[in-house]
Amino acid sequence: MSIAPCWAVGSSSSGTSPRSSPVIIAQSGPALGEALPHVMHTLRACLQPSRDPQMRLKLFSILSTMLPRAADTIDSHGQLPSYLEMVTKDILAPNLQWHAGRTAAAIRTAAVSCLWVLTSGEVLSAKQIQDVQETLMPQVLTTLEEDSQMTRLISCRIINTFLKTLGSMIDLDKLKIYPELLKHLDDVSNDVRMAAASTLVTWLQCVKNVDGKAYCQSSVQCLYRELLVHLDDPESAIQDAILEVLKEGSALFPDLLVRETEAVIHKHCSATYCEQLLQHVQAMPATQ
Repeated sequence: MSIAPCWAVGSSSSGTSPRSSPVIIAQSGPALGEALPHVMHTLRACLQPSRDPQMRLKLFSILSTMLPRAADTIDSHGQLPSYLEMVTKDILAPNLQWHAGRTAAAIRTAAVSCLWVLTSGEVLSAKQIQDVQETLMPQVLTTLEEDSQMTRLISCRIINTFLKTLGSMIDLDKLKIYPELLKHLDDVSNDVRMAAASTLVTWLQCVKNVDGKAYCQSSVQCLYRELLVHLDDPESAIQDAILEVLKEGSALFPDLLVRETEAVIHKHCSATYCEQLLQHVQAMPATQ
């Protein structure tokens, strides 16, 4: 079965219009992979910011449900990764840009959801996720500021995936993103706060694995200080999460962390978490 003729955007011979594209995508199943060149070029045409917002929202919503089963739909022939540059630069990047209005915000949420499914599944290799990161990290950092709790949560998770994939290959400039994560330890959503804490754990793992850690000392010191404030949070789940972040970062500059902790322990409502942290640092092997 071939669906290629259906993808001629605006073609009178096909009898279809761009508005029919969501229906075609939703109903085509594995045939999407067979006609992937036509599918991708139609998606690129239909998902430009100048096109009908409701159509774009519908297409992204369909894609976000289709990508988890990509092998049975859009990637049935294993060719989707070859269109990665088009997906990131021509489809996702323009739709992650901020535009006013509720529909525009919903489109950004749908686009972020598609990006999350794409990067968290088995469609892309680690190297391909690194390529996506190179293109889309700035836009994802921007979506951390969305009003939508779901968008902020997914954005945190995507950044975590980006950092995990980069690992020791991260460059020092990219380590400067930590203030954007720190801000979301004050998020109104505890889910976002927990996701930000988890991403900071990954950030610290990256710092430990790069050359020139001394270059990051002032940043890590700032992080220690902010985390110690949150270690006195009213929510015990947040305190537990922050303690894990601090334990992860303790091997970097342990003496510095001890000094910072001892400077604030008397200000905390309870010294329990600070004491646990100090005990952890004292128990670390001297070679760390």
